[in-house]
Amino acid sequence: MTPSIPSSFDLSAWTALQLQTVEAALTRWVACPESRPAPAGLGDAMRYAVLDGGKRLRPLLVLAACEAVGGNPEAALRAACAVELIHAYSLVHDDMPCMDNDVLRRGKPTVHVQFGEAQALLAGDALQALAFELLTPEDSSVSAATQAVLCRMLAQAAGSRGMAGGQAIDLASVGKPISSAQLHDMHRLKTGALLQISVMMGAACGSPSAAALQALSEYGASIGLAFQVVDDVLDVVADSGTLGKTAGKDAAQDKPTFVSLMGLSASQNYAQELLSQSQASLRAGGLHNTVALQALADMLVNRGF
Repeated sequence: MTPSIPSSFDLSAWTALQLQTVEAALTRWVACPESRPAPAGLGDAMRYAVLDGGKRLRPLLVLAACEAVGGNPEAALRAACAVELIHAYSLVHDDMPCMDNDVLRRGKPTVHVQFGEAQALLAGDALQALAFELLTPEDSSVSAATQAVLCRMLAQAAGSRGMAGGQAIDLASVGKPISSAQLHDMHRLKTGALLQISVMMGAACGSPSAAALQALSEYGASIGLAFQVVDDVLDVVADSGTLGKTAGKDAAQDKPTFVSLMGLSASQNYAQELLSQSQASLRAGGLHNTVALQALADMLVNRGF
């Protein structure tokens, strides 16, 4: 038995409220030309990469997990924006000709198409640095211990043992047959690590029990993998206008995906299995306010289906 989402909970209303806060913070911290202008047009490329687009799933997971553990909302807001900046930087770099060579992202031209490759590279670098700056405020709103934990978590999820490592495996796997285990390992790093750490960073803004932390970690791992499975499915069944990025790109580039390995129907079923696992994990954690996490998991798995 998995937890049910109360009929009284309105995910759309909850999300709208959280996103209003996140967008205001991102605008304040990224789009600040008067106080800290980035030189030579770099700020324009940074803002283009971050603002006015994206589902903000990772920030929402941070905030929902913080809510579940009754944590520090100021720390969670900074963590939410930081993880979104890391995600945005990764998209800027992944879209470049030396990687996936894509021209459409979030329904508009990719950053390197709009600003040139050099400026795109620098914008990604600057967004990555800004993420860690946000996690280390000069005031006392976030304790030094929490700052250190959040920085370490995000660095590990973004680095060679996380997102960057997964991308390296992805690039090395183009046109090559890989096993199910290898595909899982690649996506646990490339996509899953940042989604899972979003949950854990939210949890780190409070003081959850060991059982709660384990439950949240398992929940994050399940939805991180489920997100990629659904992404692979949508790359096949949705069009570019719906996705906001180039549809059919994986097949065109001969990339291994869950659909190419398992088939479309089996991949859809697998996503539902992972959703059930995520909800069961929350039930086992003894947390009292997981309704937003439950609803977000349901939304991300069933989007577009």
